[in-house]
Amino acid sequence: MSSTIPTYRPDVYSREAILDPYPHYDQLRALGPVVRLAKQRALAVTRYDDCKQVLLDDATFVSGRGVALNPVANRLSRGTTLNSDGEEHDRRRKILASRLTPKSLRSMREEVERRADAVVAAAVEKQHVDGVADIAEALPTSFVPDLIGWPQEGRENLLRWAGATFDSLGPVNAQTLRTAPSTIGMMRFARSVVRRDAVLPGSMGADLLEKAASGEVERGECPALMIDYLAPSLDTTISAIASALMLLAEHPDQWAALKADPSLIPNTVNEVVRLESPLRAFARDTEVGGVAVPAGSRVVVFYASANRDERVWDAPTSFDITRDAAAQLGFGQGSHGCAGQGLARLETQSILRSVVERVDRIEVTGQLTWGLNNIIHKLDHLPLRLVPVGEGE
Repeated sequence: MSSTIPTYRPDVYSREAILDPYPHYDQLRALGPVVRLAKQRALAVTRYDDCKQVLLDDATFVSGRGVALNPVANRLSRGTTLNSDGEEHDRRRKILASRLTPKSLRSMREEVERRADAVVAAAVEKQHVDGVADIAEALPTSFVPDLIGWPQEGRENLLRWAGATFDSLGPVNAQTLRTAPSTIGMMRFARSVVRRDAVLPGSMGADLLEKAASGEVERGECPALMIDYLAPSLDTTISAIASALMLLAEHPDQWAALKADPSLIPNTVNEVVRLESPLRAFARDTEVGGVAVPAGSRVVVFYASANRDERVWDAPTSFDITRDAAAQLGFGQGSHGCAGQGLARLETQSILRSVVERVDRIEVTGQLTWGLNNIIHKLDHLPLRLVPVGEGE
């Protein structure tokens, strides 16, 4: 089989490729449905149909041996929803899923929208803001830790810790090594929170510890499960909100269309996630009859490449909020589809709704900066000017 699979020699996890990944994805898609990554000694799947096939076939492409490209992270992530299959995965997912059902999300919608509007109102008052720090980070960091039950102490480290958790899921490179202490710090703190029963009352964490007390869940599982929901609920949502602001500022025609028809907000979120996918890729092991084939290889599913596959999308590099982008793979697919995607959509839509109501014009006023992370595609800085309603020229 190896002789028929083309090889790609550039490092798709290099600093340059993280900052500008799309030329690499274009070349990978052109090479074939499966491409060998020479640097990572893994198989890349980058076309839409093939990525979707892998994600839906979790009997063949398993997550239980980890979704990272390094054995250390795969070993440390045992006990998480991400790193499990079948009944074990379903059991872990159900433990906290009751807080993320459509019914639960409807009950928290008013609070999320209130907090989102407060964030946008404060930003509009300043007019000149960093779209990442002042808007994109402000809502998830004010809401998600409360939902999970994270104590007030340690919250100043959450973004750094969460980003490091994603970095650890890439290959062993400079990024992984640089952020390793933060990854360890987050797990240690989560263990301390569980040991001290320091979760907030009425939170997902409190539910989890009650289940541990009743024997429904092993207490040793609790720290990993809390991180399982906390880290993804921060970085991916922050990435989506910041990218939405950037794209709407860079495409005045799309901003005008959204202002004219706010009912396009849900589809705008899909189009943002399609075009600037927060998740770059996760890995899988292939398994047939309990035996991995080929021996020792990993399959890397590039969501961000699939979402720009010219075989599926017309003008895939264009930002078009009227495009039907519901089929984008940015939130995953199948049994391992993002459990928190409903909350991510609610937060991002709430920010956009408030921006549409309060802002006449969005302008990028300086050099935006992309962040370095093996897994998360994100902006670090986004200088914006928000022209309030009634003050537009």
